[in-house]
Amino acid sequence: MVRVLNIAVFASGRGSNFEALHRTIGEENIPARIAVVISNNSAAGALNLARSFGIPALHLSQRQFPGPADFHQAVLQSLAQYRTDLIVLAGYMKKMDAAVVRAYSQRIINIHPALLPKFGGEGMYGMHVHAAVLAAGETESGASVHYVDEEYDRGAVIAQQRVPVLPGDTPETLAARVLTAEHTLLPSVVKQIALNHRP
Repeated sequence: MVRVLNIAVFASGRGSNFEALHRTIGEENIPARIAVVISNNSAAGALNLARSFGIPALHLSQRQFPGPADFHQAVLQSLAQYRTDLIVLAGYMKKMDAAVVRAYSQRIINIHPALLPKFGGEGMYGMHVHAAVLAAGETESGASVHYVDEEYDRGAVIAQQRVPVLPGDTPETLAARVLTAEHTLLPSVVKQIALNHRP
């Protein structure tokens, strides 16, 4: 019997990858549920989306706590509270703490808007990635889902989806094309993890 995979989504922005994942779980009857959405940004659209779907939405920021250790402990407590099996970083703009990475080893995945190992690492997020791809004269880009370790974008790549770089592309037009790929790729990876999940 396949057990339902409990997912904690971390997001800092509008939450389009979270929304795509939530929709696909429902449409394809994936044995998974998004148990909680956590954001470091109290104004994140992802939190409002979660509330509209009836999913618990938590704002957890380091500024709310006396020190980093207290913050990381609060994150771990929240993950335990919602019986988290898998952490999905979907546009989360903070580095995941080593204590959380160790506690959830091989159970944290991230979606990155480039074909890793190219255009990854510290500072490579959002439009910075797409501008770098265009500046390098690449003919293709895409999205990667990878396991998270203690270094930015260094964990093993699970899957990628390629998109062409077109003549006249700007960072914005390329970003839109890559985002469409992300919305397909992330749910497909989560589906495979859920189908192979064992208690």
